[in-house]
Order: sequence, then structure tokens, then C-alpha cells
Amino acid sequence: MKQYLVFTMTKQPTKQETPADTHYSSYDAVEEKLGIRVERNLAQDRLAELGIRSWPKWGCPPSKFPWTYDASETCYLVKGKVKVYPDGSSNYVEFGAGDLAILPKGMNCTWDVSVALDKHYKFDF
Repeated sequence: MKQYLVFTMTKQPTKQETPADTHYSSYDAVEEKLGIRVERNLAQDRLAELGIRSWPKWGCPPSKFPWTYDASETCYLVKGKVKVYPDGSSNYVEFGAGDLAILPKGMNCTWDVSVALDKHYKFDF
């Protein structure tokens, strides 16, 4: 599992400042596991940058179902919690409200929704 910290600067450094002198408004933990990338607790400026609020919405009650990705999906969970189990694995990736997940094209998996979902999504064909 790879983990990263992604920093969002509130301003660009001047010639007299270094990036270490600037103030950071937020950071997001980024995790890559089992082919799924998750950005935790997305900042409002990142939501705006991606235009997430203009993406279609989808939701479901707690449930468990198989899914195959014919295209890469990027989704932002407004509400809920899910564990995604790639086929052939007992391991899973869990994400929830405030997280952005990118699920790769070609993935076969099972979604185990423990808390009702409300998400914005887009597919990249």
C-alpha cells in the first residue's frame, strides 16, 4: 500500500519566500491499494477544482453487489461507507463520506455498502 500527503498552498511563494515559508490550507492523505486510489477528506478547493458538484449523483441503501468497470470511475462520497473487494481477494479498500476514489477500468469487484451511499461520479472511457 502506498500513502502520500498532498498539500494545497493558499498562495504561491514570492522570490523572497521558499515553499516552506508559505501556509498550507489543507492536506489530503492519498492511498493506493489493490489498484484503487483514495484521496481522504477532500478539501473544498480540490472539490471545486475537479468540478465534482456538477457530476451526476447516485446512491444506494446498505447492500452487497458485484460490479465490473468497463471504464475508470472517479467518485466522491457525500454520505456513506463502502468496502470494495477486488475479485479473487479477501482484502478490501474502505472509503467513506468526504473521500474521492478512483477505480480502474477492467476491475471486477464486490461493493459491500455498510452505510447508505450518496456519491458524485464520472466515468473516463
